[in-house]
Amino acid sequence: MTYIVNDKCIGCKHTTCVSVCPVDCFYEGPNTLVINPDECIDCGVCEPECPEEAILPDTANEAQEWIEFNAKYAERWADHVITDQTDPLPDYEQNREKTKEERMAMFQEDW
Repeated sequence: MTYIVNDKCIGCKHTTCVSVCPVDCFYEGPNTLVINPDECIDCGVCEPECPEEAILPDTANEAQEWIEFNAKYAERWADHVITDQTDPLPDYEQNREKTKEERMAMFQEDW
């Protein structure tokens, strides 16, 4: 079992979750975070830390598409493991009101 980051992180990147992760399984992209599902130990300490509710267990209804998304981008961003909390993106408050489609349109794959 693993936890996943979904679209609610796109445009936010609070990173409160990474500071509590005991295995450093978070990877940073230009405007979102992902969890490497092969490294996550399913401890669950990250889930309550996310103010956007962007972290869910892989048993959640919509989790399957996000397991694949997280795996793909954890591999692509392998050089960008993040372990320390940083400030969220400057416009995160505006982005939290966007729909999934709007957030996905904002998603940036490459640095």
